[in-house]
Parts: sequence; structure tokens; C-alpha cells
Amino acid sequence: METTTPLKVLFICTANSGRSIMAEFFLRKLGAGRFESFSAGSQPSGTVHPLTMKALREKFQVDPSDARSKSWNEFAGKEFDFVITVCDNAKESCPVWLGKPVVAHWGSRDPSTAEGTEEERERIYFNVAMEIHRRVDLFTCLPLHSYDRTGMQEAMDDIGRKNTPVNRDREDTPVV
Repeated sequence: METTTPLKVLFICTANSGRSIMAEFFLRKLGAGRFESFSAGSQPSGTVHPLTMKALREKFQVDPSDARSKSWNEFAGKEFDFVITVCDNAKESCPVWLGKPVVAHWGSRDPSTAEGTEEERERIYFNVAMEIHRRVDLFTCLPLHSYDRTGMQEAMDDIGRKNTPVNRDREDTPVV
């Protein structure tokens, strides 16, 4: 995948209020100049969750001031090099995209369903953000020019299996 133009990456989840926003902004920071990063939802909420914004700003020093929740319909007809789903619902309903992008699934727990105190919910958002950050970081370290399509697909699928909590049923499971 030798290229001099930035690779276009679309991250998808259902509401486009948390996980896909995190991934979009992490890639903007970690892959600046090498990637164009976007996010969308199958059923966008219309707002970015405040704890997503807080985690990005306070824990990762990322400025998400232009983040917005948007539909994947906004990107219909556009070509991407990579389309990455970050929730199981989006994976099941993901449309076919132009240009035959590499499609991968990097599922993470939905932090918006977390219950508990504000501190507990913040910790869950941070843990999910850390998992996504690690995956995006691994992605930016891939020697993209040395892979054929099959090798790239395998590498992307492998990233989706990395850094996943051992027990996703427990809300307090740390990502290590």
C-alpha cells in the first residue's frame, strides 16, 4: 500500500457519540499527515457524549472541539482505504463501501451504557478510550507499504483482537 497521499480511514459505531469519535481523534493526533480520519454512526445520536469529550481532553490532551455526531449517510459515495467498526451493532449493519476498503472490526464495550457514580462512569470511559488508543497506535505503527491486501486484512483483524479486556461483562475490568 505505497502512497504519498494520506490514507482515508472511517470509524463507525451506532451513535457516533463515543467510541468512533475517540478513534477518529486519536488517529488525527497519532497519524497526523499520514491519515485522514473520519467517524460516523448507523443511528447517530446527534451529540458527542460529554465523557467522551472529557476523556479526550483531560486524559489524552486531544482537542475534540470540532467533534460532531454524524450519519454514515454523509459519507455515501466517498472512498476510504480503511473502514473500521468499533461496535458489534455497526459491524452487523455496515454497508458496502466504494473503492473496496480494508474493513476491520475493533469492538469495544459501549461506555454510554455504564452505570454507577460519575467517577465510575469516567473510569469506564477512560478504559475504553485507552483500549481504542492502543489499537489506533498499533495501526499507525504498521508498515503499510509492505503489506499486500491479505496481509493488511490479517494485520487489521489482529489489532481488533489486541488489548481486549479478559472479561467484558465486568464494568470495572481495566484495560492493560
